[in-house]
Amino acid sequence: MSDLFKEAAREYRTANAPLADRMRPRTLDEFVGQPHILGEGKLLRRAIQADRVTSLLLYGPPGTGKTTLARIIANTTESHFTSMNAVLSGVKDIREAIAGAQRRLELHRQRTILFVDEVHRFNKSQQDALLPHVENGTVIFIGATTENPYFEVNKALVSRSRVFELTTLTEDDLRAVAHQALTDPERGYGDRDVQVDDDALDHLVDVANGDARSLLNALELAVETTAPDDDGVTPIDLTVAEDSIQQRAVLYDKEGDAHFDTISAFIKSLRGSDPDAALYWLARMVYAGEDPRFLLRRMLIFAAEDVGLADPRALQIAQSAATGFEYVGMPEGQFLLAECCLYLATAPKSNSAFSYFDALKHVEQEQTGDVPNPLKDASRDKAGLGHGVGYKYPHAYREGYVPEQYLPPEMQGLYFYAPREIGYEQKIAERLEQLRARDAEESIEKRVRRYVDEG
Repeated sequence: MSDLFKEAAREYRTANAPLADRMRPRTLDEFVGQPHILGEGKLLRRAIQADRVTSLLLYGPPGTGKTTLARIIANTTESHFTSMNAVLSGVKDIREAIAGAQRRLELHRQRTILFVDEVHRFNKSQQDALLPHVENGTVIFIGATTENPYFEVNKALVSRSRVFELTTLTEDDLRAVAHQALTDPERGYGDRDVQVDDDALDHLVDVANGDARSLLNALELAVETTAPDDDGVTPIDLTVAEDSIQQRAVLYDKEGDAHFDTISAFIKSLRGSDPDAALYWLARMVYAGEDPRFLLRRMLIFAAEDVGLADPRALQIAQSAATGFEYVGMPEGQFLLAECCLYLATAPKSNSAFSYFDALKHVEQEQTGDVPNPLKDASRDKAGLGHGVGYKYPHAYREGYVPEQYLPPEMQGLYFYAPREIGYEQKIAERLEQLRARDAEESIEKRVRRYVDEG
């Protein structure tokens, strides 16, 4: 009797499942997109068709077909298929799944495919509990993740799995998905007369932004909330479509790949002096809910690291934007973000601040010399030790400069800073070249005098 109730409940859930769940492809022929891994003759397609699937990691944005691919494998394999979600499962569930796999292997010589959705949600101990059984072949592991597995999944588990990256669906892919849903009489709306205007479909596809699940959810909402007309036609026009999906789905996770990839694109656009691309990536992050203070911190760093002395005002602009934002807040603070972004993108660039790290490397690797005596603090030890004796006060000389040895003697003639002939730093380069030339002349004269004095 209990089995009858379970079957009835299953049928009810199936009949009332969301459209996105009902329309999941059941075979490779129904699957839309990912031709780079599932096209004719591709490795993964051949492995599925031949039922020779090895451990896999399916990595890609939401709505691209990772879980669907796992279900297709479940429908085509002769192996036992066990599925779990990393959010809802723990070490106990893993051990139970492994125990079942061992029994099937020993008693029936049947392999077990263990599918773990959102595998990046497993902590280290949970992944470690799975690893030895993947390694010895007790289970064939298939993991699905929206995060880069090379960072979020146990390295040993990654090394024993083939990684396949799924990409965002194209507009043509999404149109094909919508067509399937509108024409399938069993799982979709093929048994109804649903007419979707071209501009309405364009809007649904555009705002879904490559996510098939988002598209199908919006299509379902549009159809189910629109009454048929007198002729039995359910008309979906642009107004209905706009009500059904009003905000573009932007893939962005403040701690995941999308976060790091997008901020990387933003910084590289600033560095490449492309204000249009920089504004786009900035807007994309703000739209997705990124903390503006994080963006301002990154622009402060960029002003010193990548613009530098080619335009010293860049650091002032960035600091002003960061300070001003604390007074203004959002949404008006977006003007400060935009102005700072545009200034940095269009400013001349110099990364000469990296010369500091050359000096730091020298300190780390070379023996440190003594501070030259004229540079030592004369306020404490001048009388007893002669510290500071011989120091030449630059302001007492014409131009506020006099040649002096400021590095330890053994480092004389060593240069760390190499100014670029860009923007304001070009003026620095010209002046520094003159000063260094005078230093070199002074050094030669000192050596000649010492040679003469020594006979």
